Amino acid sequence: MKLDPFYLIVDSAAWIERLLPLGVRLVQLRIKTVDEAGLRAEIRKAKALCAQHHCQLIVNDHWRLAIEEGCDFVHLGQENLQTADRSRIRVAGVRLGLSTHDDIELQTAMAAAPDYIALGPIYPTILKTMKWAPQGLERISEWKRRVAPIPLVAIGGLNPDRLNGVFAADADSAAVVTDITLDADPEARTREWIEKTERWR
Repeated sequence: MKLDPFYLIVDSAAWIERLLPLGVRLVQLRIKTVDEAGLRAEIRKAKALCAQHHCQLIVNDHWRLAIEEGCDFVHLGQENLQTADRSRIRVAGVRLGLSTHDDIELQTAMAAAPDYIALGPIYPTILKTMKWAPQGLERISEWKRRVAPIPLVAIGGLNPDRLNGVFAADADSAAVVTDITLDADPEARTREWIEKTERWR
């Protein structure tokens, strides 16, 4: 499986509607604080938008709703992995991405036979408080040797100026949240990410 090198993460279908027309091909819908009805509506809208724009949608955490709504890709953190019904996910034909931050988490993730592995934070990040120190570029190379041929997603503190180093270290995709959503001109920043990742597409 090949992932697009530009992996956008947003917290609403409104962001997806706003940025997908620019050429985004891979997006994760990551919503933490909405009730089930709201989540279902967001997933439905995101799925329809992604189908319209030929973009791969990945639903974060909410694997049951993803299955019920006919989505084909979910991403789970380590805590959600422990409670998820992986056999149900597989039977539904849903692909699985997993977060990792250290050796133990990587072992746990690989035992679940994921479709990709994410490693973070590569650099300091403002998205959330992390108990892990920044991983750095060397850890990307180490993780890629250990997970190959599974795609490796780098996440945490990334921006266009850091992409050459991330991909030189053998990441397959670079995930971004706040560098785009907190930018004064998210559309321009998205275009910059698309342009900078084009050579790895």
